[in-house]
Amino acid sequence: MTDVLRRGRASLAFSFLAQGATFALLVTRIPAIQDRYGVSDALLPLFLAAVPILAGVGSVTTEQLVKRIRPGLLLRCLQPVVLLALLGVGSGENLAELGIALGAFGLAVGGLDASMNMLGVSLQRAYGRSIMLSFHAAFSLGGIVGASLAWVGAHWHLALWVSYLPVVAVLLPATLIGSRWYVDGGASVDVPEEADGRAQGQSVVFKLLLPLCLVMTFAYIGDSTVSNWSAKYLKDVLGSSEQLSTVPYNVYMVTTLLGRSLGDLGVRRFGAVAVVRLGALVAALGFAVVALAPGAWVGMLGFTLLGLGLCVLVPQTFAAAGRLFPHASDAAVARLNVFNYVGFLIGSPLVGALGDAWSYRGAMVVPMVLVLVTVVYARSFAPQPDRYGGGHERPRTADVGRGSNGL
Repeated sequence: MTDVLRRGRASLAFSFLAQGATFALLVTRIPAIQDRYGVSDALLPLFLAAVPILAGVGSVTTEQLVKRIRPGLLLRCLQPVVLLALLGVGSGENLAELGIALGAFGLAVGGLDASMNMLGVSLQRAYGRSIMLSFHAAFSLGGIVGASLAWVGAHWHLALWVSYLPVVAVLLPATLIGSRWYVDGGASVDVPEEADGRAQGQSVVFKLLLPLCLVMTFAYIGDSTVSNWSAKYLKDVLGSSEQLSTVPYNVYMVTTLLGRSLGDLGVRRFGAVAVVRLGALVAALGFAVVALAPGAWVGMLGFTLLGLGLCVLVPQTFAAAGRLFPHASDAAVARLNVFNYVGFLIGSPLVGALGDAWSYRGAMVVPMVLVLVTVVYARSFAPQPDRYGGGHERPRTADVGRGSNGL
């Protein structure tokens, strides 16, 4: 059974990596997509907003689908759709085709994100210790690879479809082959009988899930602030060169990878509550440094701290939802995943509006305060029946369920 778990973990990590690369290839080439299709500056926000909205719909739909279809089978079906939709974005000829491709990408990516995290939560339960951060570390690594490939495509002035086709040609068969070893443990991994009575049964009580939904939203407001405004902030506010202004996001991604690679060790040693509190405090400090930075290099330090702080929040939020509702973890993850896109939708416009109306330095205070609120909700990350760290790991479950060979 240990070999089954290891193969399941490796195959799921590769899916996270592939999704990280795919998403980075889309978002880092938005200017090229705009040029290819002649999308106006006024119309572009509508196209960009449609993707997370449809992703939220896809996540909600996934909650219903997994009642009949195992998450592993759903992930196996959706990952090729996301990859082909990316290729469609790069090879279309008119706005209608772009809209169809982005619509398919949004719907599929919502189900993909939800099903990947469902499998991650159930695998963590099977392992009996924290491994969730390692999956999101693979996503960060994929994002770095995808952004690097996007840079190559832009540097060599390659057509979008030329940049995307080799990636899709490699990842599509690789993810299909890897999907043979997914472990759908959620339906068959034993959950201790002493599980918190609030989580018994198959229903998710939204009131109990709400603190985690808020943390997820605040984390993605912070993440989207870095993704969308770091380059502009460094150049326009801190006076950096255009070349240097591209560095903060890369630094952020690298420190996110580093933090997530080491984060599971911290959870096992100190517990999820301590790690989440520390992450929120470091992220808030990062925003404070960015807001007060006298120059570009101090601003870079702030974005470095942001990567180290924010990186632990999202994986631990999914893990906490799985512990809070051990008998309904798939539904809890699907609902929680919607707030990923809520934060993404709110973050960038919020900072932009505050920056235009007030100042961009002042705008950085808002995500700083929201991230600090996470400290208030940190107790929601405390293990319920299980303890995945601090010397309280429970024994691994003997029956981990069927691998996806049986899909």
